[in-house]
Amino acid sequence: MRAIIQNSVGGPDVLVIAERPAPSPNAGEVLVRIKAAGINPVDGAVRAGYYPLLGEPPFILGWDLSGTVEALGPGVSGLNPGDAVFGMPRFPKQAAAYAELAAVPADEIARKPAHADYVQAGALPLAGLTAWQGLVRHGAMKAGQRVLVHAGAGGVGHLAVQVAKAGGAWVAATASTEKLDFVHKLGADEVIDYTKNDFTDKAKDIDLVLETVGGEHAHQSLKVLRDGGVLVSLLDVSDKTRADAKARNIRVEHMSVVPDREGLLELGRLVDAGKLTVHVAKTFPLEQAGAAHAFLASKPVGKVVLTV
Repeated sequence: MRAIIQNSVGGPDVLVIAERPAPSPNAGEVLVRIKAAGINPVDGAVRAGYYPLLGEPPFILGWDLSGTVEALGPGVSGLNPGDAVFGMPRFPKQAAAYAELAAVPADEIARKPAHADYVQAGALPLAGLTAWQGLVRHGAMKAGQRVLVHAGAGGVGHLAVQVAKAGGAWVAATASTEKLDFVHKLGADEVIDYTKNDFTDKAKDIDLVLETVGGEHAHQSLKVLRDGGVLVSLLDVSDKTRADAKARNIRVEHMSVVPDREGLLELGRLVDAGKLTVHVAKTFPLEQAGAAHAFLASKPVGKVVLTV
C-alpha cells in the first residue's frame, strides 16, 4: 500500500509518500480501505516534534479516517466487507490513517452518516468528538443553558457551535472579523469579534465555556461564567485558574479526546438530521500531505482533508 511516512521530525517537507506492507486485522479489528483522512492540529504538532505522542520516527500520522471495510479480523460482528465507516481509532496511539489501508479496532469506528460523503466523514471524527465530549460528557450541557465556544470558526469550534445549538443551548462564540458571518450561519446567537472586543465585556452569565485557544483564555473565561458554572478546556489549566474557580464553585475540566463509538453514532445522527455539517476548507491528494499541513498552518475556516 501507499502511505505517508516521516523519518524525522520537522516541517511539512518531512512527509513523504512510500510503499509499505499492507496491515492485517487482528482479533477484534477490521481492515479499512481509506478514502479520506482528516488533518488536525495535533497531527502538525506530532510531525514537528512538539507533541511526541508516537515517540521517535519513523511513523505514519493520522487518526481521522473514512472508507470501506475491506476485511474482518477474528471475532468481529456487526460489520461486513463493503460497509462505509468512519472514526478516530487508537488515539493517542498510532492509527496510521495517512495510508490506503489501516487495521483498526472495530469498536472504535461506526457506520458513516448517510448524508455525509467520505470527505466530510473523514473530516468529522476528532474535531467532532472533541466538541461532543467537551460539551456533553465533560460539560454535562443541558437545554436552555448559555454556552460560550472560543474560536467558533475553527475545526473544533465550528462543530461545537452546532452541537450546542442542537442540544438546545443559547450559544455565543468568538471569531475574527472575517469569520463572523460564517459563525453566525452556523447558528450562534452571538458572535464576538475578538480582534475588536474583549469577550469578557460581551459575554455574561455563561453556564458552560468550551476553551480551545490556550494562554490566558481559561482564566479570563472565569469572568463570564456564573457561580457554579463549568469550564472545559482542551489545554492545561493553571493552578491559579483552578483555585479561583473553586472559590466560586466553578467546575474545571481539562479534557483530551478519546475514541468513542457512542459519540460517533450521535454525531452521525446529528448529520443525518441536518443539524450538523462539517465545513471542509480544502482537500489534497494523499501524496500532497506536506502541502496540506502547510495549508492547515494558515488557520483556514473548517477542516483540511487528504483524499486517498
